Amino acid sequence: QVQLVESGGGLVQPGGSLRLSCAASGLTLVYFDIGWFRQAPGKEREGISCISVSDGSTYYADSVKGRFTISRDNAKNTVYLQMSSLKPEDTAVYYCATQCPGSEPPLGYDYWGQGTQVTVSS
Repeated sequence: QVQLVESGGGLVQPGGSLRLSCAASGLTLVYFDIGWFRQAPGKEREGISCISVSDGSTYYADSVKGRFTISRDNAKNTVYLQMSSLKPEDTAVYYCATQCPGSEPPLGYDYWGQGTQVTVSS
């Protein structure tokens, strides 16, 4: 059974940092583009970052560029999202998935995690 499991969310003050993890079981993440998405209450899901399987290149939405960093640890089969200089508008449920924003997953490999809540508030 394939599972993507996000962790690392929580409550943080504005300006603070968090590191989200996306750990996989039943799937080797090194063979997939992995994207991070978020959805705030009452808003559409937003694709915010991606790391490519082919060359490790990365993508960031303008809303997080310069503040968030995506990375892989192939030995741990985990993808991370380091978030810094957090703002209240970053408050959302964050998801990882086997696709990049704006792209389709590989046929038969459309997997999403259950999400982790990030709340930025003083």
